[in-house]
Amino acid sequence: MASQEIEALSSALARLPGLGPRSARRAVLWLVKHRESALPALLEALAGVAETLVECTICGNVDTRDPCAICTDPRRDARSLCVVEEVSDVWALDRARLFPGRYHVLGGRLSALDGIAPDDLNIASLIARVADGAVDEVVLAMNATLEGQTTAHYIAERLEPYPLRVTQLAHGLPVGGELDYLDEGTLAQALRARRPVG
Repeated sequence: MASQEIEALSSALARLPGLGPRSARRAVLWLVKHRESALPALLEALAGVAETLVECTICGNVDTRDPCAICTDPRRDARSLCVVEEVSDVWALDRARLFPGRYHVLGGRLSALDGIAPDDLNIASLIARVADGAVDEVVLAMNATLEGQTTAHYIAERLEPYPLRVTQLAHGLPVGGELDYLDEGTLAQALRARRPVG
């Protein structure tokens, strides 16, 4: 039996995505074993983030400064905007270093079942960014779910009055995927999005 404080730490870690109770206990045991070197560094890093973490007022990304590092990077193409559902999507796309532009985080996706309407998302600020005429292309990078596609369709309709190109990420067959292992929805999307060879 561990002390109440150690159990509280284990419970707190278990609530993190990707960590269950067993993984959290292993992490706590590792921290206890390496407490002289690991705990002070971890506590300092957590305290530093807790004090400085802010949401970017331009794009909605999370950073330690406002505007965030992506919005203030002069090497990024300010005329190209990638719209995503969550901050984790920005980090995933940016980690791949394939998109040279800037981002806009909606903070979720439309969902009638969950009661999430357009006013609950950062759609108005997206329209404001586009309305000033500084954007040539908006890439809708929503998840390939019903809610994600509904959100993309809604935003595309809202952007119709503006003179810009609205594109969407391709969906379908993954690289290295075998047809036999794919679900019907992925296969259907791949067939609908087929293109000429050559």
